[in-house]
Amino acid sequence: MEAVQAHLQQHRPELLVRCAYLELTTPDLAQAVAALVGEGALHVTVVPMFLGTGKHAREDLPLLVQALRDAHPDVHFTVQGAIGEDPRMTALMAEIAGES
Repeated sequence: MEAVQAHLQQHRPELLVRCAYLELTTPDLAQAVAALVGEGALHVTVVPMFLGTGKHAREDLPLLVQALRDAHPDVHFTVQGAIGEDPRMTALMAEIAGES
């Protein structure tokens, strides 16, 4: 996760990027969003770094994002689909798996 953040910060320095976690470690999503809003973000895109749409993506994340919308009514939130369900990720994983 941190490597993705570092890559984005290096290659897209105009973006404010923060990692957030749903359990077991910090920062959680609310903390990460608070940091972004504190830096002036008015649009936040949540990118679920899950390989599939499991319980977290289906049930937990929508509730967390609604709480964020309530807490930050001036911020526009977008939630992408689980990254593992993007066809580009599937193709990349297949390419890596097929290497000898």
